[in-house]
Amino acid sequence: FGLDGEEMWYADFIKGEGVVALPPFADPFTFLGFYEQAVGQQGVCKANLATAIKAYKNPEEKI
Repeated sequence: FGLDGEEMWYADFIKGEGVVALPPFADPFTFLGFYEQAVGQQGVCKANLATAIKAYKNPEEKI
């Protein structure tokens, strides 16, 4: 079977865990450390977003 670009795994930050999104008939995978890495990347993303908001606050509109 092929995944056709579908997600194999995603981080559920509300539940605080990683979720395997593969169908039950797929070969089992383990994603050790992926959730912890996702939490770290989320922190980086939030910091970058805060910087971008400050840098581009109320940009001049081009007509």
